[in-house]
Amino acid sequence: MQNATILGGVGGLSLTPDEAAFFRKADPWGFILFGRNVDSPDQLRRLTAQLREAVGRDCVITIDQEGGRVQRMRAPHWTDWPAPLDQARAGPQAMWLYYHLIGQELRAVGIDSNCAPTLDVAQDGTHPFLRNRCLGTDPDRVAELGRAAADGLLAAGVLPVVKHMPGHGRAQVDSHHGLPVVDATEAELDAVDFAPFRALNDLPMGMTAHIRFPALDDGPATASRRMIGLIRDRIGFDGLLMTDDITMNALSGTQAERAAASIAAGCDLVLHCNGTIDQMAPVVEAAGPMTRDAMRRADAALTRRQTPAQADIAALTDQWRVLSA
Repeated sequence: MQNATILGGVGGLSLTPDEAAFFRKADPWGFILFGRNVDSPDQLRRLTAQLREAVGRDCVITIDQEGGRVQRMRAPHWTDWPAPLDQARAGPQAMWLYYHLIGQELRAVGIDSNCAPTLDVAQDGTHPFLRNRCLGTDPDRVAELGRAAADGLLAAGVLPVVKHMPGHGRAQVDSHHGLPVVDATEAELDAVDFAPFRALNDLPMGMTAHIRFPALDDGPATASRRMIGLIRDRIGFDGLLMTDDITMNALSGTQAERAAASIAAGCDLVLHCNGTIDQMAPVVEAAGPMTRDAMRRADAALTRRQTPAQADIAALTDQWRVLSA
């Protein structure tokens, strides 16, 4: 049975023999790529093929290609996109085109998932690391634009991963460096932060937030059974749920302990983005094989992965530029 991990431990532009052997044995559900893995279209096509060959199946390969500061594939080979918050002003049709064109660029090099859209609702105090990655300050508008973004990706054959559940927008600390604590009341969270995720709870994949909500639980959402239960029950999300990167400093304990705690809390997959084979091995062991429910959700997600229809990229790009002007 496939392991409950998505691994990003590819050190360079191609797999080394040791990496290929490790991935063959570990059998992660999927992979995530970063800037260190990106050079040219031909190189990326070779790398994605190597990853799938290593595990012997057409596994999901994802990336962070939000636009703005967070995009791993850049000019001159790919488009340098504006930040999502800037793009949001152009409306839903422009947002659909924006993410559809991103999806076309991803699918052309063998990447079939994108860790986007960000459904966090921006606030006055939202940390700068996140703010312009959001789609707005109104939850209904965020939901509308998030739906357009997700539909654009799906139409390009790319599975969206909505993030960061159940909501990162109020955080004033960068969770890469520390654990944010959000002191909003349960009613405030339900009315604003949870709302876009509830509106898009039918989407195939989601990512947790490393945030503590004292009104609801003492632990970070990623490792909290109560918070994962809230995502499942109150938000109504029954898609495949992965953690945010467990190598981030918001979480405590060893990386293996973080992985085990996340799976015990109810996450389906552990996302491990940075590390060597020696660092990944204990995480793979701690995550263990995917549960029956996780496999059910994974299979459901894969049914949403479609072969995109032929598209006139130049015409779509012109249309996007007119709408975004």
